[in-house]
Amino acid sequence: MPSNLPTKPTKPSKKDKAWSNLKDLPKELSNLRLDHIGIAVKDLDEASKPYLALGLEAVFPDEVIAEQAVKVRVFRLNGVGLELLQASGKESPIAKFIEKRTEGLHHIALQVADIEHEYKRLLNLGASFIGDEIRKGHNNSRIIFLHPKWARGTLIELVEHE
Repeated sequence: MPSNLPTKPTKPSKKDKAWSNLKDLPKELSNLRLDHIGIAVKDLDEASKPYLALGLEAVFPDEVIAEQAVKVRVFRLNGVGLELLQASGKESPIAKFIEKRTEGLHHIALQVADIEHEYKRLLNLGASFIGDEIRKGHNNSRIIFLHPKWARGTLIELVEHE
């Protein structure tokens, strides 16, 4: 047996405690689904070219979400959105993301039936969020982001559609 493998089971840390309660998911999460993938880009038109070449079309007119300083273009593939995100200001979270990392995968979004309920439920499980209020998202949705430190390095957006 390789020497770098643990020889006995390890006890979950307090940090992992929230994950132990996930076996009893509430029934409303049976409808949980991947809503979209957010992709940070410098230029919507340039970034759209591969998707257009693949035969995809934008499904909504581009939308500026002033509160988040972002311009959004959405393509859809088999019911899942591919959301291109371009900063509309230097203080935009997208501008900061691109400056620090580069263009590319920014977040995954999970659709929930009741975002306020999920926010409270996840808080009780020890989840941390970016901000403490639900905000307006693309196409009149309601959104909130789980902190990537809680989700092991992945930025997760919860989204509720009208």
